[in-house]
Amino acid sequence: MDAFYASVEQYDNPQYRGQPLIVGGTGTRGVVAAASYEVRKFGVHSAMPMAQARRLCPQAIILPVRMSRYREVSAEVFRVFNRVSPEVEGLSLDEAFLDVTASQALMGSIETIGAFLRTEILERTGLHASVGMAHNKYLAKLASDAGKPRGFVHVPRDGVLAFLDPMPVSRVWGIGKRTLPKIQKLGILTIGQLRKADPDVLGQVFGKRSNHFLALARGEDEREVISSKPDKSLSREVTFAQDISRPGELLAELQRQSDSVTRRLRSQGLLARTIQIKIRDHRFRTVTRSRSLAAPTSSSQLLFKQVRALLQTWLDEHANTPVRLLGVGLSGLEEHGGQGEDIGSPTQKALDKTLDEINRRYGEDKAMHALALKTRSKTDGGN
Repeated sequence: MDAFYASVEQYDNPQYRGQPLIVGGTGTRGVVAAASYEVRKFGVHSAMPMAQARRLCPQAIILPVRMSRYREVSAEVFRVFNRVSPEVEGLSLDEAFLDVTASQALMGSIETIGAFLRTEILERTGLHASVGMAHNKYLAKLASDAGKPRGFVHVPRDGVLAFLDPMPVSRVWGIGKRTLPKIQKLGILTIGQLRKADPDVLGQVFGKRSNHFLALARGEDEREVISSKPDKSLSREVTFAQDISRPGELLAELQRQSDSVTRRLRSQGLLARTIQIKIRDHRFRTVTRSRSLAAPTSSSQLLFKQVRALLQTWLDEHANTPVRLLGVGLSGLEEHGGQGEDIGSPTQKALDKTLDEINRRYGEDKAMHALALKTRSKTDGGN
């Protein structure tokens, strides 16, 4: 998807269309989660500190992350993917690999399928997708990026070198910020130059991985599309704009996070057996604490009782220590109706069901437990 979070916001709010728009943390420690194409021309990009983004584009519109809305749109996009092929490997909310080998007999050529995906996604969501088509994952990914926004690029088998050779060597997977200057120092600036380089010379930079990078420079990638499996864990964490030391505020944030991850748990028909909290203090010391239940559950309040106890253990040892980051994670997931029985009471299950329905209809955090309504310090967002 093209600038996914930002595009969703521009679709939902027509007044922002055509405007430089940033989605991300709004506090002093905020980070850019998504940047519209209008703001990218100022040098703003995802993962950039929000303070830097503001300096580059003071007139930018900055909106907070609405993860529940993005998941809703993502679900619709993935329904389109699954109409085309059962072989869908999700990479994130807005990106996936599809193996359409078997689909061509029914739907036509790879170009026809790619066009169908773009059109169907646009009709169902109002958003644009870029499609990259090739005979392997590496080339398809590069093709989807090469045509953005609204890209539609097919790399045929006999056009691989013509496609790859002019690209900067930084586009090769695995050549990051540390490796790039070393390879450029050898005079290798493009993928074509990398492909033609002496393996012994490359060994000075890549070591035993030289053959791997040479294969990528030739466009070779043998990995298969692996159909996505259910989440092995669910988590949410928040970096506070200002460090927090008051237990009441920390508990309120834990309640909000517990509500959020358990909603996701129930939406996927899963139960959790292991609960974990993550705490990072003002000195950037990070600790995790976890405990496992005798039986799995999806009850918000049961799981919150566990994370509250884990937090209290930490507070007993670190009284008045300012907290920079706080997170909740669930693992040991299993399908509801499997061998494990949900240990939540009928009353708790009914309450969770009611709250889920309200939040599904009217937006995340429209109904929550009372503790979560306590005074909240501004945060930079979570995941």
